[in-house]
Amino acid sequence: MAADGNEIGEFLRTRRDRIQPDDAGLPAYGDRRRVPGLRREEVALLAGVSVEYYTRIERGRAGAVSDDIIEGIAQALQLDDAERAHLVDLLRTGASRPTRRRTSQPRVRPEVQRVLDAMTGAPAIVRNGRLDILATNQLGRALYAPAYEDLGEGDAPNLARFQFLSGRSEAFYPNWDRAAHDCVSLLRAEAGRDPYDRALTDLIGELSTRSDEFRVRWARHNVSDHRTGQKVAHHPVVGDLTLSYETLELPGDPGQTMLVYTAEPDSPSAEALRLLASWTAPQTPGEREADVQAL
Repeated sequence: MAADGNEIGEFLRTRRDRIQPDDAGLPAYGDRRRVPGLRREEVALLAGVSVEYYTRIERGRAGAVSDDIIEGIAQALQLDDAERAHLVDLLRTGASRPTRRRTSQPRVRPEVQRVLDAMTGAPAIVRNGRLDILATNQLGRALYAPAYEDLGEGDAPNLARFQFLSGRSEAFYPNWDRAAHDCVSLLRAEAGRDPYDRALTDLIGELSTRSDEFRVRWARHNVSDHRTGQKVAHHPVVGDLTLSYETLELPGDPGQTMLVYTAEPDSPSAEALRLLASWTAPQTPGEREADVQAL
């Protein structure tokens, strides 16, 4: 999974394939083309480099590539911010010798856990780049309850394994296709940032072996870096939830990210979160029975 010429070339080829000459302001001569999108020479022309040099870049043989050339390629291929960052990561690791992998702490610090626990009205989790859930607050644990099913004592759920290997994920994600796309795109971006992470390599190998859906999506080389957005889920206890999320990087713990979910005030999702919070709170038998009837 290291960023060799094959990884760089495959990523750039998939970006070329999606752009037609008309989309790039180039004339298309004839009706038959041997490639579905842009040719290498067309990308080189748009990026302002020679065909020979661009070919070396695709093959991972160009060494260090300047920022100006990267920007030219990014514009030629109409890369978004996440794709441009991924290209930079691939070129950086492709031009350097393997180094000891950057690791994230296997557990969150007690101070971070206290921050999680202080948020009682919003689900919150901490995950790493491999999509392992490292810690939650009480409501976050309840939100992701299906991902904890069938785990051994003390095991941490991995959202990619849950997505592609658990039969519960289709019920949990009403838009399963979109959730699968986002999951693989996040892992692709992480693989570009840290290609020598053995645990990530093992995870990709496991998912590729056991899931055709994952293997096909992995080959598309799509990347994303979700900072904010919307999560739609169907919880087995409180039903449908539409939640906004914000991601917060933890500077003191490289590789760890906190996600906090909130619902629109006075919305059905806000009421569902309130019920989920009451469901997880310590209750007398009578209080719990009342909540069950309310659901």
